[in-house]
Amino acid sequence: MAGRDTGREGQDAQDREKSKRIGALGGLWPFLRPHRLMMLAAGVALVLTAGISLILPLAVRRVIDGFGESTDHLLDQYFLAALGVAGALALGTGMRYYLVTRLGERVVADIRKAVFDRVIGMSPAFFERVMTGEVLSRITTDTTLILSVIGSSVSVALRNLLIFLGGLVLMLLTSPKLTMLVLLIVPAVIVPIVVLGRRMRVLSRENQDWIAKSSGNASEALLSVQTVQAFTHEDASREEFGEVTEKSFDAAKKRVGTRAVMTVIVIALIFSGVVGVLWIGMRDVRADTVSIGALVQFVIYAVMVAGAVGALSEIWSELQRAAGATERLVELLNAEDTVEDPRDPKALPSRPTGGVVFRDVTFHYPARPETAALHEVTLHIAPGETVALVGPSGAGKSTIIQLMQRFYDPDDGAVELDGIDLRDVRRDEFRRHLALVPQDAVIFAASARDNIRFGRPEATNAEVEAAARAAAAHEFLAKLPQGYDTFVGERGVMLSGGQKQRIAIARAILRDAPVLLLDEATSALDAESERLVQQAVDALAQDRTTVIVAHRLATVKKADRIVVFDEGRIVAQGTHDELVAEGGLYARLAKLQFTEGLAAE
Repeated sequence: MAGRDTGREGQDAQDREKSKRIGALGGLWPFLRPHRLMMLAAGVALVLTAGISLILPLAVRRVIDGFGESTDHLLDQYFLAALGVAGALALGTGMRYYLVTRLGERVVADIRKAVFDRVIGMSPAFFERVMTGEVLSRITTDTTLILSVIGSSVSVALRNLLIFLGGLVLMLLTSPKLTMLVLLIVPAVIVPIVVLGRRMRVLSRENQDWIAKSSGNASEALLSVQTVQAFTHEDASREEFGEVTEKSFDAAKKRVGTRAVMTVIVIALIFSGVVGVLWIGMRDVRADTVSIGALVQFVIYAVMVAGAVGALSEIWSELQRAAGATERLVELLNAEDTVEDPRDPKALPSRPTGGVVFRDVTFHYPARPETAALHEVTLHIAPGETVALVGPSGAGKSTIIQLMQRFYDPDDGAVELDGIDLRDVRRDEFRRHLALVPQDAVIFAASARDNIRFGRPEATNAEVEAAARAAAAHEFLAKLPQGYDTFVGERGVMLSGGQKQRIAIARAILRDAPVLLLDEATSALDAESERLVQQAVDALAQDRTTVIVAHRLATVKKADRIVVFDEGRIVAQGTHDELVAEGGLYARLAKLQFTEGLAAE
């Protein structure tokens, strides 16, 4: 695992260097566009609250300058007006919070769904490059950052921008002289924001990358926790996870440190300037060139502008982190897949006959481009025929199953179903006519009934139980604490290997597809269960095209035809008896297995 992570660091470094600036947030616009009315309403509330905030210093000046001449009645009016302004500010702020937060939650939910919708349809080649844990980190951690920005940071940034601009204009109207002095400080404030902001962007992306690696590392170890414990690899896994987590922390520490330095510099410069301007203003008050109320008004505006600049400098780093997160999510949404549905798909019959043809198929797995998994393979499987694929490990048998499901496309040649190239048909269109029993049965964290019904969600309880009986699974399912409704745990941890395999077979039986794919389907069964399941498979294979991959030749003796693979090529075809009589690879495998079987007995 460590080697794989190390191997990707160079690419990640390149990605970070290519990281876009705040403009990457533009990738959120397709998700914001449908909610323009909500954005407009939030904008109105935002302008309202910013405007009210800018009015308050004017009222303060009027009270201060007119305090000595005001009557009790006028004072009452002043303070009643202040209460009205406070109420309007509270209402506007509440509206802004509700609208912006709701918008953020809606957009993030849409992004999560869009990313999952995209990733769940990606071919296996995609997951050879990207770890599942990294995808999960992007869907959770990165979207949380975006939620923070849309639901808070952007709103606060816009409000502070309005206060900055409005306050600057009102400062200029109050005292042009003092305003010019304040503006002299602005370049000194902007320079550290720009310089340190660039480093913040790089560190933010690096931090997020290491968080994703940490998630991927933990996911891989926890999904294989029994293997980790069986080989006493706990300490090594802890150390490896600790190293990745520490690298994530180091990147975060650098980012936080950079942000802290930027905040110190900006706030120190801003408030030093405010103090200096206040000192000059007090001299003008003593010289009677400006009123005390006007100076107080100017100082309030100056503090508001300074606070707005300080807030913007802090929010800038949050926007940069969100820009990195957006960029990573957009990468997933725009990720190219080696397998895509055709733009103008052809239609299959409502129930295909199940004829399968491989025409001169050559194929290399993307992760092993130097070695051909299949080389110029031509194979015709007639509708309703049962064909067994045998041969040594790595000979190309399971690759046939992979290509029949179009998890990959051949480099050369074509795979056809009922005479139609699979590349010309939507994947969900032809896959619904296939039923698969893989070597490693996949069991979901649900009830046994739901796991079987996964093969055909609309099936009735009676149909589910009939499929379980056919797969020799009913007996042990009925004995579970809640029968078919028993929760079987994550990845079926409550079941034995044989029980999981029988549930997977029941799932395939329930699917009732014209093409049945069995990839070492009985490898995890004991002799008695294998005999029962083999009977179910024999009955199921009637009137269906069945492709069986098996190492144990005893399970394929009844096949209509046996196809022998070696090093990605077909080296022999025929029935069991014909191939034994012919000699060659199959005869040697048969002699070895059946001799060992007799010796074991």
